[in-house]
Formats: sequence, structure tokens, C-alpha cells
Amino acid sequence: MDTAIIQVLFGTLAILLLIGAPISVGLGVSALATMWYLGDNPIKMVQMAWSSVGSFPLMALPSFILAGALMEAAGISRRLITVAESLAGPFTGGISAATIIACVFFGAISGSGPATTAAVGMLMIPAMARAGYAKSYGAAVTASAGGLGIVIPPSIPMVIFGISAMGLQAPPEAIEKFGPFQTVSISKLFIAGFLPGFLMAFALLVANYFRARRAGYWGGTEPLSARRIGLAFYQGFWSVLAPLVILGGIYAGFFTPTEAAIVAIFYTLFVGIVIYREIDLRAIFNALEATTWLTGRVLLVLFTATIFGRILVENQIPAHLADGLLSLTTSKVAIWAIIIAFLLIVGMFMETLAAIMILVPVMLPVAYSVGIDPIHFGIVMICTLSVGFITPPLGENLFIASGISKLDYEVIAARAIPFMLALAAAIALIAAFPPIALWLPRALGY
Repeated sequence: MDTAIIQVLFGTLAILLLIGAPISVGLGVSALATMWYLGDNPIKMVQMAWSSVGSFPLMALPSFILAGALMEAAGISRRLITVAESLAGPFTGGISAATIIACVFFGAISGSGPATTAAVGMLMIPAMARAGYAKSYGAAVTASAGGLGIVIPPSIPMVIFGISAMGLQAPPEAIEKFGPFQTVSISKLFIAGFLPGFLMAFALLVANYFRARRAGYWGGTEPLSARRIGLAFYQGFWSVLAPLVILGGIYAGFFTPTEAAIVAIFYTLFVGIVIYREIDLRAIFNALEATTWLTGRVLLVLFTATIFGRILVENQIPAHLADGLLSLTTSKVAIWAIIIAFLLIVGMFMETLAAIMILVPVMLPVAYSVGIDPIHFGIVMICTLSVGFITPPLGENLFIASGISKLDYEVIAARAIPFMLALAAAIALIAAFPPIALWLPRALGY
């Protein structure tokens, strides 16, 4: 392996990131510099960029973003939060527990951590403050649970992981055991993320209970009422049905994730226009504008990350990295510990989608080499990177919670530390026990 290639590729990227260049610029310029060093024709970049958006699964990306924006405009997300709030009752930490449950509900329709934090936080952070919770605690629990938005399917990072894993070459022994990389289906990832997502939510609920008990947060003033819960579910029936339609159709095999995203859009338009009557033409245009902006931002990173990853693979850098790591240890436990620790650090400094697109070509061959199922690896990777939403200095959810609560970013980050530890413990369990991620796909015949 020519070490100069690594120096040019990663050295250029590091310099550009240090001077504050956007990640898409850093990836694109470092790839271009490496191609010049190798004597390749730069037109190859355009061909790679074009091929990177030619996959059918990628169509799910803008569709799910649009569906999430329309659901917020239609009032679906607000009604889901009301359903979660009705389950709070007078229990210890009841309202903050309802916040976590609301993030699970909203994550099942948004696929985004920051979007989940913003939608739930706007309603629940003030509600917790009115109930006597410290505002910093309410902001911390909302930011922490907001990360569930990328773990609970449908998940935008899962779509990106599936696309990034396509076309990679696996060692012959890995192909014999797991099948080729091309079998990393997005449908299977969605199904595999269900139980790990709920385990991470449970870990947050446990941490919330003990912290709320210590602080004396005893829940809502209204008793747990079957009538109130029933009324909330009745009023939010079409909202609760939304994730069931999307996920049920995927799990039952009625449609693919890409087709499910289109179904979600039309379902939301029907509910918002005909039933709730909260969507108008202006709201649709606003949702389209938000979708265009976010999709364009993601696609720019996808273009450049695809080129960056192709250069890595063509020069066999992932294979050499795997050999180097395996020369130090062949213990699956040690490899998992290194991978999770590395991803936790990466999540502190790099946006989730960019991290997935850059690291999948590098790390997936290492996982294959020690016998880790690629679906299991993908779920652990996404779960681990979700913690990055509440770890400084990037911590997107912390910034959103700070804006809603009007509190300093650092204060919320400090209050979120116990939740980070709870999430890390859940991730360790998911990595240690593969059936947590793999049982449900196998039970459904995937």
C-alpha cells in the first residue's frame, strides 16, 4: 500500500476540516487531490457522483424527509405527543418519561434526531417546566431522547448505511457465511432497528426514573386515567396509525422502504387535508422547500463521500486497515470495544450521515473479518452515532434544546451525561447480544 495516498487523502481532509471547510468540500477536495496524485482523470469524479444517486433506495431519502415535514404541518406529530403525555400519570418522572415515549413515536415518522428534538421539545420542555422540573433537566432528557429518531425505523441513516454498503467486496469466507455485501437490505435494517431502539428508550426511562426520584419530580398532577388515555388515542387515531401503516407495510412485505416513503406522503396528505384539515397549499410549499434544502445538503455530502469511499476501496485501504487491526487482536469483544469507542469519538465531531458514508467502506470489512453480521454492525454503528447528538462540541440536539429552553449549551450537556452513560450501556448490550438486532428479521423470514 502506498502510504503517500493515505497522507494526501487524509492529510488534505484534516487540513480543510481544521480551517473550517464544510465536510462536503473537505471530502471532495481531498478526493480530487488524491486523484491528481494518482494521475486519474478528474472527470471520473463526475461519473462517480452521477452513479451515487442512481440507486432506487436513495429515493427514500427525500420522500421520508418530505413525509416528516408534512406530518408536522398536518398536526400528526402534535397528536402523537398528546398520546404520550396521557400516559405520564402521577408516576416518578412521569412527564419526562412521556417525553421519551413521544420521541419514540415521532422517531417512527421523522427518521431524524434534530427534527425529533425540535418537534417534541417545543411542547414538552415548557410542559416539564410548568410541572416543576428544572428546565435544564427537561432540555437534557429531550435532547437525549431525540437521538432515538435515527434508531427507531424508518431511519434516514439506515437508508444511507444500506446505500454505502452496496458494491463493497467482502472476504470469501465472509461471503460464504453472510452472503455478499449487496444483501445489506434497507428493509432488513429497518426491522433490525426496532428492538434496539426500544432497548435504548428503556435505558433512558430507567435513567430518568432514578434521576427524577432523586430530584423529587413526581409526575403530573392528573391521575392516570383510562378515559384520558382513551380520549387521546381516539383524537390521535389517524396519527398513531401513521407509523403502523409505514412500518407494518414494510415488515409485512407489502412495499419496500422507498415505496413506504411514498405511501407515507400520500397518507399524510389525506389525513392532513381530509380528516384534520390543517394542511393548506402554503404548508405544502413550506414542506417542499424544507425538503429541497435538506435533501440537497445531504446529496452534496453523499456525492463527495461516495468518491472518497471509492478511492479508499480501489486502493485497498480498508483491507490493509483490517489486516493491521487484526494483527493486534482477533478478539471480537476487543474489536467491538475499539469500534464503539471510535464511533463515540467520531460522533462528537462529525455529522452522522457524513460519518456513515466515510466510515462504512473502512469499518465494514473489519467487522466481516471477525464474523460480525453486517446488519448487526449497521445497527450498532447507527445506535452509537446517535449518542453524538448530545456530545459536545457538535451535539446538534443540544443546540436545538438550548434554543428552545433559552439555556446555555454547556448546562444542558452537563445534565445529559447520565443519559449518555445509559445509552452507552444499551449499546454495549446490543453489541454483546446479536439476537437483540437479528432475532426479529429472522423471525419474519428476512
